[in-house]
Amino acid sequence: MEIQALSVSQLNEYVSTLFSNDSVLCQLCVKGEISGFKRYPSGHAYFQLKDEKASVSCVMFKGSYAHLNFVPENGMKVLLFGRAGLYEVDGRFQVVASFMQEDGMGDLFKEYEKLQKKLAAEGLFDTEHKKPIPFLPKRIGVVSSPKGAVIQDIINVLSRRYPNFDLLLAPSSVQGKEAATELIRGLKLLDDRDDIDVIIIARGGGSMEDLWCFNDENLCRAIYNAKKPVISAVGHETDYTLCDFCADLRAPTPSAAAELVMPAKAEVLARLSKATEDLSASMNHFIKHKQHQLDVCMKHRALETPRFRLEMEQQRFDQMLLQMQHAMESIVEKEKSSMESATAQLLALNPMAVLLRGYSYVTDAKSQTVDSIKCVNIEDEVQISVSDGVISAKVTDIKHKEGDNNGEK
Repeated sequence: MEIQALSVSQLNEYVSTLFSNDSVLCQLCVKGEISGFKRYPSGHAYFQLKDEKASVSCVMFKGSYAHLNFVPENGMKVLLFGRAGLYEVDGRFQVVASFMQEDGMGDLFKEYEKLQKKLAAEGLFDTEHKKPIPFLPKRIGVVSSPKGAVIQDIINVLSRRYPNFDLLLAPSSVQGKEAATELIRGLKLLDDRDDIDVIIIARGGGSMEDLWCFNDENLCRAIYNAKKPVISAVGHETDYTLCDFCADLRAPTPSAAAELVMPAKAEVLARLSKATEDLSASMNHFIKHKQHQLDVCMKHRALETPRFRLEMEQQRFDQMLLQMQHAMESIVEKEKSSMESATAQLLALNPMAVLLRGYSYVTDAKSQTVDSIKCVNIEDEVQISVSDGVISAKVTDIKHKEGDNNGEK
């Protein structure tokens, strides 16, 4: 009897078909501990699932891995759902995982969902209560463990982005029974300080049990009631805790929180320089525009006509001023001539002028002018005023003019 030999490819294909047709192997649920976990750039994950006595190779392709709500880690106990398969290239038996969840997390998930609904109903997750994150905080507060890579990652990122940052750490455990109490204490310590502008609560990745303290109700309320804006940076990108929903901003990782809280200094300087240039250009454009408007207005007929009118009135004013000057000179000459005439008349009437022509006048003892023979008697003393003095005399005789009928005194 001739034996028909199978090729290796045919053998592996046959076994793979048996696995696919088996009702148990095509719908597996296996529990165990993850070991040798590695995710490739393709997005596929390869690892071993083991217990105390054995292990099996497992693969989870990119599409299935994207639906996980946690990051698988070595030593993590999980429930794996999938099918048995054979990698035909090397004949390796493996489990192709379609879904995975942390083993023993059922009760925690129920508690998580119950508290999530409660806090959401009270409005602790509402966006209108979110406080804005300052653009350039003067001092950043961090609540985290002083040990491990988290705080160092934050410092490294801040040093790269904005070297002269200022950070204050409130040390706290981030895992265990007392972690929530310590996190609340650190948060309030930083929130009560006047020199803190923003607070980051940070922790690295871990299982749901490791991150459970960040689902504490009191911690959630402390974050919601904080006066300062709070950034939650707990776990990896796929990890979500209730602190993320209560915080003013959620960062996928602690390093990402450092990226979000402080801008890159070079970018700030570049933006400032660009803003300065834009402002200068805008001001120059504004000034030129206004100068052009002014030039147009100055050349407008509405302004040109008043200018011509003003120039004409200025000339008219000059002419009137000249006419007034001539009129004043004429009046002055006329008044001067009139004054000279009056002066001549006054001089002609001046007794001294008469005396200078050889005349004199006589006054009696009472200084009354003697203008008639009736004003004096014989033996009266009189004063005769001439041009150069006064002559004292005594009346010795009085005669009437011929033809005068007044009689002799």
